[in-house]
Amino acid sequence: MGLAAAAAFVPRTHAAAGLARLTLWPGQPPGGGGPAGALVQDDGGAVSNIATPTLEVFLPQKPSGAAVLVAGGGGYRRISLVKEAYPAAYWLAAQGITAFVLTYRLPSENWTDGPAVAVQDGQRALRVIRAHADRFGLDPNRIGVMGFSAGGHLCGMIAARSAFRSYAPVDAVDALSARPDFAALIYPVVSLQPPFDTTNTRRSLVGETPTPEASAAWSLHTHVGADCPSIFLVQADDDQVVAPQQSRILDEACRGAKVMVEYHRFAVGGHGFGIGNAEASVTLWPRLYRLWLTSLSVMR
Repeated sequence: MGLAAAAAFVPRTHAAAGLARLTLWPGQPPGGGGPAGALVQDDGGAVSNIATPTLEVFLPQKPSGAAVLVAGGGGYRRISLVKEAYPAAYWLAAQGITAFVLTYRLPSENWTDGPAVAVQDGQRALRVIRAHADRFGLDPNRIGVMGFSAGGHLCGMIAARSAFRSYAPVDAVDALSARPDFAALIYPVVSLQPPFDTTNTRRSLVGETPTPEASAAWSLHTHVGADCPSIFLVQADDDQVVAPQQSRILDEACRGAKVMVEYHRFAVGGHGFGIGNAEASVTLWPRLYRLWLTSLSVMR
């Protein structure tokens, strides 16, 4: 299935999406707090008011054994499912990759654990996927992440901080690894530090007047180390939402830590191009990503 065909199957509502839905936590998520009531979806298909984080499963017709956890963006104030996460999931499934779309908790929705809640959900999601490896025919050593914008920040933090225990174990699932085997970050938020502190991601995670220590602690590049998996990085130089210098900072951090990184810069594409609906060369990135997966022996 090509990009146009995949886009044609994208649902317009949250309820019409994945073939199966998994809850992340056996009871209430860690920490307590959070919103009340039902999930809210705006006119663009982005969701908020997330009381129960979930995984939606998109199964390929011919599974390869690989899987990818997908996180849409939205500044940690909403999650872009219809425009970012679902098209990516359908495209991945068309490549034989089982996709898991993550509807994660938003730090701005009064959770007691504040900025940690999305990372908690991301780490738990990878463990849940590995716990269901036999059910979905997955290789536990070929499970990656793909995130867009704030979702890219989330997936980057999961990749760079996989050894960090963001919550106390709740069951046997938490004995499994939360480290992704590869990561694709598409126009990700990287730094919350000046002069890159103008994003909604910064406001949602560390507030309007953060300390330098808080801004550094939630800046992705400060955590990149030798245990970080290989990263595929994409951004357009005319991005007016996330400064393109952010991806360059991450590229430099990966190279400094000797983490394998493949960074694709496109002159035109703006922000929020997702799987590639823009009429520009940036639409090539999924093909480049597939070749990258082949080079890692993820695609076989």
